[in-house]
Amino acid sequence: MPDKPNVFITGGAGYVGAVLVPKLLSAGFGVTVLDLYMYGDDVLDRVKAHPRLTQVKGDIRDHALVEKSMRGCDVVLHLACISNDPSYELNPALGKTINYDAFFGLLDAAVKNKAGRFIYASSSSVYGVKSDPDVTEDLPLEPLTDYSKYKAMCEDVLHKQAPRDLPYVIIRPATLCGYSPRQRLDLTVNILTNHAVHKKQITVFGGDQKRPNLHVDDMADLYVMLCGIDLKKIDRKTFNAGWENRTVMDIARAVQRIIDPSLPITVTPTDDNRSYHISSEKIKRELGFSPRRTIEDAVRDLKAAFDNKLLSDPMNNIRYYNIKTMQAINLN
Repeated sequence: MPDKPNVFITGGAGYVGAVLVPKLLSAGFGVTVLDLYMYGDDVLDRVKAHPRLTQVKGDIRDHALVEKSMRGCDVVLHLACISNDPSYELNPALGKTINYDAFFGLLDAAVKNKAGRFIYASSSSVYGVKSDPDVTEDLPLEPLTDYSKYKAMCEDVLHKQAPRDLPYVIIRPATLCGYSPRQRLDLTVNILTNHAVHKKQITVFGGDQKRPNLHVDDMADLYVMLCGIDLKKIDRKTFNAGWENRTVMDIARAVQRIIDPSLPITVTPTDDNRSYHISSEKIKRELGFSPRRTIEDAVRDLKAAFDNKLLSDPMNNIRYYNIKTMQAINLN
């Protein structure tokens, strides 16, 4: 059987990439990763000797490097970004150069290299806060922050500037959860689990807010599918990806059940009452994709990682917290 094509992944050493890259290699794809490796040079160590993996340590704002690294790749998968609102707000000018300005060079390189498909990881936060019971892909975008605004603007760039011979698809993921070799402990499910295990308590801010969630392994499986699926099914389409719309309190109770039913849950008032709930019926209907894992699975996976000492000093190690790492390295 001939090898599958090469995939160029920006941010391939990130939270999703560290799970995705081994899956792509296992599925027969070649992979070129371009990443700053801010959270460790070791996150892809378990596959670093694979003959079809190329790792490039560099910045997506370096247009010449992007163009050179992309050569020979048929699929471009753009994951790299300053990835949440607090991290973005540390340095908005920096965030704009990475999350928006660099997008034009990436798209240009994909065109020059005659890439066969372009997969863009946007965000479900582009919708803002909706009262609709099911937030579908055809609703207007009303981003509330610079982070989500530039995600939406990159979508617009793709629609307006991608030539007809560059097929593309836009994915709007929910908040992710679960274990990754490049762990994040600053996401709702992961925060609550970490605190339950190590602080022996669960603190919920508000509690009634709904959050759409998706296991990081399911997110990675979806990207593998998109790298090889019939282009006619995805070209110039947009899909939500986030199935479990559950309240923060419901998530906290799930963590409590799995970690220790006797743990107290403390509720603290919050000014942030944003509630998100997205529909993922379109991607299930058109692509046949639905998740195989749950929030409970993510909690169990994290507990196993803690029990097996896979994470070093999880309450304090800055590599698990985007904003702390960015403050420490002072990226510019």
